[in-house]
Amino acid sequence: MRLRRWATPDVVAIIFLVAIWLLFFWRLFTPIEADQASVKKGDFSGQFVAFAAYQYQRFAAGEVPLWDPYNNGGLPFIGDTQAAVFYPPRLVTIGLSKLAGGWTYHALELEMTLHVLACSLFMYLLVRRMTLGQSGSVFGAFIAAVILSYGGFMQSYPPLQLALLEAAIWLPLAVLGIHEATRGEKMRWSWLLLTGLAFGLSWMAGHPQTSWFSTYLLTAYLIYRAYRQRYQWRAIVGGVMVFGILGGALAAVQLIPGLEYLTHTARTGLTFEAKGNGFPIQDVVQFIFTNVISQWSPLYVGIVGLVLAGIALWRRLPESVFWGIVALIALGLSFGKNSPIYAFFYNILPGLRFFRGQERGAFLIAFSLATLAGIGAAHLINWEKLQDFKATRRIQQVLIGLIVLCGIVLALVIVGWMGNHDTHGSYVQPVALSLVLAGLTFALLGWLLDAPKNTVRQALLAALLIFDLFTLSMDNHFNYDPIPPQKQLDFNPPTMVATAKADTDIPFRVDGYRVLNDNYGGLYNVADMRGISPLFLDGPNNIINGSLINPTAWELFAVRYVYTDWEQMPIPSTIIASGEDRYGKVNMHKLIDPRPFANLVYDTRIVANDAQALAALNDTNIQLRRTVILEQSPSIMVSGDKPSDATAVVTDFKPETFTISVNTSANAILSVAHPDYPGWAASIDGSTTPILRAYGALAAVEVPAGEHIITFKYDPLSYKLGAIVSLLAWITVVVLGGISLYRRKTHAQY
Repeated sequence: MRLRRWATPDVVAIIFLVAIWLLFFWRLFTPIEADQASVKKGDFSGQFVAFAAYQYQRFAAGEVPLWDPYNNGGLPFIGDTQAAVFYPPRLVTIGLSKLAGGWTYHALELEMTLHVLACSLFMYLLVRRMTLGQSGSVFGAFIAAVILSYGGFMQSYPPLQLALLEAAIWLPLAVLGIHEATRGEKMRWSWLLLTGLAFGLSWMAGHPQTSWFSTYLLTAYLIYRAYRQRYQWRAIVGGVMVFGILGGALAAVQLIPGLEYLTHTARTGLTFEAKGNGFPIQDVVQFIFTNVISQWSPLYVGIVGLVLAGIALWRRLPESVFWGIVALIALGLSFGKNSPIYAFFYNILPGLRFFRGQERGAFLIAFSLATLAGIGAAHLINWEKLQDFKATRRIQQVLIGLIVLCGIVLALVIVGWMGNHDTHGSYVQPVALSLVLAGLTFALLGWLLDAPKNTVRQALLAALLIFDLFTLSMDNHFNYDPIPPQKQLDFNPPTMVATAKADTDIPFRVDGYRVLNDNYGGLYNVADMRGISPLFLDGPNNIINGSLINPTAWELFAVRYVYTDWEQMPIPSTIIASGEDRYGKVNMHKLIDPRPFANLVYDTRIVANDAQALAALNDTNIQLRRTVILEQSPSIMVSGDKPSDATAVVTDFKPETFTISVNTSANAILSVAHPDYPGWAASIDGSTTPILRAYGALAAVEVPAGEHIITFKYDPLSYKLGAIVSLLAWITVVVLGGISLYRRKTHAQY
């Protein structure tokens, strides 16, 4: 009896969602090493595992990682959105890893898989509430959850670009809050707390483009729902402000530093051409045929899913028109500059011009189609065989047409394959699979419509959908390698990196384009002037990424070791080690006379801006170690001649602060190989002194003659302000959420 009481349709559906989640990721969970798989190296390892490892190191030591000295020549870690410094699930992962003994590659894999499970549960809950009262509600919610979580989009590049996946999964929960808030004659404001919470978590997850898409969708959905309920415009504006301000406040500790950082990055200079990349128009075939245009199929929702979404639109089911319009607009945006829709919205929607990679609009397409499919599936369970006889015939005719289309395409592919095996051979299997799936959908859907309340027939249609999506994405070799996670990435530094790490005369940097690679400077605690974070400070980027062999950058950023396949460098160096990396043979050069991190300079050249500073760096007559290029005249006079006894020694160096002991018999400019960035403050003997911008990218301070202790400290106002706002917002959510739950419990008792 107790088992029956607990075995409600919802509980059974959730158990099955968990079961298929375990099946999908079983190779990431199995303890049998020979069967294990792991997420492929690339963005996942080079960006997210490396950044999370740095987070772990700092938080485990009881420190807040505000600055990262190990990548991109130094960057504000708190401002790099993809670092997701305070994202709550990441903090949980870090805490559990600490208890388990340390940070691992597998820790972030588990975080990824749990987000997919959360996505399926959130989507189930959303569509379950959307279709509440319908006998097919559970079935529809299950279908929607499967499509969104395991469809072509969520299982294409998002597991590799983890921030995208983690920002996306909160959308169903945010939409649910709006849906529940607008169910009655008056706005139920307490439900917008849920929307604000999910909205804030999305922004904290670290992919602003995805959260930006969600912002506009949530706003449009609230307007749509409020219009349907005939709410006054004040309620609409108020509702948007409630979830928008609350979500922004929850994420302020990351948003405010992130916005500050964005204005100083190379991203601000991207042109329309650079930002307008998206799907080619022919990618629409992904709706039916997978893996025939590109390596992923993010538009694919399964043949069953596509048919069910089409039924929802055709029958004009509640909200289907809204979600259909969202899918169409998102499709147009995903084409980028290949479609005039992107150009139109580029000029009217605030924020769109900040992002590149418009194919990520596929997220909204997948979400909309999953919602439509869930609504359509719920509707089918109420199908009346006699009453809807003509509709049944129409569905069957469409499916027959789809079968014919797949058959014709398969025939053309086979003809092409017979003429050229290499060119057309890879198309035969996916097109043939689409033909088989279309035929099975025709058979099972027609069978279901004969007895729509038969749970066995419902289960078989759902099983076909799962088979379809799992065939596409499960063990996808573009995302997973058949090796254990511990073999993907060695957390012990490679030999040549260990050689640099053993040099304790810090600070210095390496040029890690080879050997170190990606953002592994933070993983191994070796300061690299390069990195793959897409947000690179504009000034350092202009100097560092101008060329691969870059003596100017080595000089300005105090590079001591260079990894390259060159045997002879353009400046004096010694090869101290040789080996191989992912690209082949490589040498480790130690520069004979590397510039020190702190350098006293007695000659200046004044320019008006960064562009002129960059141009001056190309002057072959300038001696960068003797002359500092400034964008303002110093208030002290410098002689031009360096005293023989002048010294500048770094006595303490930590990510957010470093101290330099200076001794000079003449006024000087202290040039440090450290980015000039807001939030850094300098002091001489305890008294604040202004930081000068040097070489269009770096920091310098005026030093009067004598012995001095100079301290640089990173204590950004943006972080402190954001932390206060976020703390107050989280307290507000907890208090108001507690009050709301208490009131609901009290009302339920009466």
